[in-house]
Amino acid sequence: MKTAAPCYYHLDMEISPERIGQVRRILAAHLRYWDLEMLVDTVCHCADALLRTIDAHTRDKRTTIEMWWNGQHLITAVQDAERDIRPHYAPTGCLAQIAALSNGWGYCATDTGGKIIWFSQRARSGDHAPLVPVAPAPLLRQTRPLPRALPLTANAIARERHSISAERPEPAVSSV
Repeated sequence: MKTAAPCYYHLDMEISPERIGQVRRILAAHLRYWDLEMLVDTVCHCADALLRTIDAHTRDKRTTIEMWWNGQHLITAVQDAERDIRPHYAPTGCLAQIAALSNGWGYCATDTGGKIIWFSQRARSGDHAPLVPVAPAPLLRQTRPLPRALPLTANAIARERHSISAERPEPAVSSV
């Protein structure tokens, strides 16, 4: 069962062909740790496609990968130092694969001259984090039990006898 608590993972690395497989295993391990087994293949395939494109088309190989899980959506973002996105938008390119496999994707420029490409995966309706049922409020009788008879102390017994005898009138004695 997935946790509804937000999860976050951040990885900075310099990409190379041998590191792509390592990153794939790292992301898969985090998704399994977050109980998101059903998203492993899709997320790892999309991240793999982005990393291979970065390795093939960029001069600066420094890359940042981030994943956010909010209980309903997993967002994965890959940042590199190249601002150009057009060569990778071909119908068989990386972004076409991401568009086909994810629920949503997008990109934006960074202040340092790079770009961030993100994609999101929604947990399927049967796999979302369930809400914890809240117990109904107890009835008044259940929350405040009726008072029970308390054991009487010797002083209380004496006071009770005195009050009972004060309430009963003395029998009248008649003389004939």
